[in-house]
Amino acid sequence: MAMSGGKEDGAPMMEMNMTPLIDVLLVLLIMFIITIPIQTHAVKVDLPVNSKNQPQNPVDPQKNKISIDPAGTVAWNGSPVDEVTLRQYLDQSAGMTPEPELHFQPDPESKYEVVDRTLAVIKRSAITKLGFIGNEQYRNAF
Repeated sequence: MAMSGGKEDGAPMMEMNMTPLIDVLLVLLIMFIITIPIQTHAVKVDLPVNSKNQPQNPVDPQKNKISIDPAGTVAWNGSPVDEVTLRQYLDQSAGMTPEPELHFQPDPESKYEVVDRTLAVIKRSAITKLGFIGNEQYRNAF
């Protein structure tokens, strides 16, 4: 640090030495920069989870479809199910709030026994929103 002793006439020094002040400010600035956490410039993206680890819920919260093909296979949203699994899906959808719609679409060539058995399973569950899909195909049959 540089200091001067003043003028020869004994008058006080009117100028302030700025060098020590600038040194202190630079040290404080460097310490402030070091202590700031490193900012990451990242975009947060919600990536899908691995479907192998978590089974997907086959019950859609909006609407579900039960279909019966001519061979008598009952399908829930396109995947074949047995009566026990169908009952579990129906109980699960009946417990949702709000209850999803259930669309029932048997094939015209399917056996009445399979359709009746499936309707009995639906009736035994607590489903209140049931709709029959494809009834217009029978309009001209009679």
